[in-house]
Amino acid sequence: MAQVLPLSIAQLSQMLLVEQQAHPYPWDEATLASCFGRFYQQLGLFDDNAQLIGFSIMQCLFEEATLMNICVKPSEQGKGFGKLLLEQTIASLKAQHIEVLLLEVRVSNASAIGLYRHLGFIETGSRRNYYHTAAGREDAMLMELKLHCDIQA
Repeated sequence: MAQVLPLSIAQLSQMLLVEQQAHPYPWDEATLASCFGRFYQQLGLFDDNAQLIGFSIMQCLFEEATLMNICVKPSEQGKGFGKLLLEQTIASLKAQHIEVLLLEVRVSNASAIGLYRHLGFIETGSRRNYYHTAAGREDAMLMELKLHCDIQA
């Protein structure tokens, strides 16, 4: 059974491999390394053989968190691992009394948008021409999830 555990900078090379497989325009090693700073948290998704198959990176400031990156190796996608990783990420943030989780996603990433909506995220806006594509640029959809019911809109 897959397991979600905190990551350390020592696992950076493993994260980079997953990142390069999962994203058409992956972050480089320096960008991933910069996400081990003071305001960041990382969770890894490990398979039965203790191999990293996915990860999430959150930036947490006060009562707000931003999902900076989440990915699962393409060979492991469609098996519920992305949902498991995101649910564990949300549970971790709730335990820290984070009130809202923000994210941005490519408008063309229908499977991710479907997962986010299924877990209660709502669309809050967009960023025009935010992501690189082979044909140029595409928009980002902004989404958020309120993590505690007592938050006023």
